Amino acid sequence: MAEQDCDSPGASYPTDCELTEALRNRAMQRSRPLERSVAWQAVQTRARQVQLLLLDVDGVLTDGSLIYLPGGAEAKSFNSQDGLGIRLLQDSGVAVGIITARSSEVVERRARDLKMAHVLQGQQDKLTAYESILKDTGLRPPQTAYMGDDFMDLPLLNRVGLAIAPANAVAEIHRRVHYTTERPGGTGAVREVCDLILEAQGNLARMQAKFDR
Repeated sequence: MAEQDCDSPGASYPTDCELTEALRNRAMQRSRPLERSVAWQAVQTRARQVQLLLLDVDGVLTDGSLIYLPGGAEAKSFNSQDGLGIRLLQDSGVAVGIITARSSEVVERRARDLKMAHVLQGQQDKLTAYESILKDTGLRPPQTAYMGDDFMDLPLLNRVGLAIAPANAVAEIHRRVHYTTERPGGTGAVREVCDLILEAQGNLARMQAKFDR
């Protein structure tokens, strides 16, 4: 029987050569570098130095909604992709923490689940909290990143080596930061930042390889 030509029409199922070609294309697609935005590429040098990522909560780790429940309890919605990104970033050696003006048991639980290194809630003066962390860790501002979405975050955004805003941040914040995420807070914006830092430090592919089996 003659060998079937890959270009021959009429087969109702893939031929061996079609399957081979599909596998080849799939392998090429997987090895092809992701296309990154100009903004992403522009902050690679800054991201390469980051040893600590600090985050606001409302509007960054969440979408900014405040849900009050009967009895004084409070609910917040967190993103699972953000959570994995934080875990991977910490596994790579970059610490992650929270500085937020409000206090919430839900935030405390989320931070505990993710084993965050620094959790400072009820911080109306975020700059003092930030300087305390620098003193405790011995890190310098260029080795830190902060992500915030509103005016209270400006003192930190003005000082860190990598200042970041989620897509939903107020307009003035976008003008002050080095990078604005494509995603809004609470919907994967933090994951985007984690991936950015991992890639800048040459660790993103290694972290992905843990799962790509």
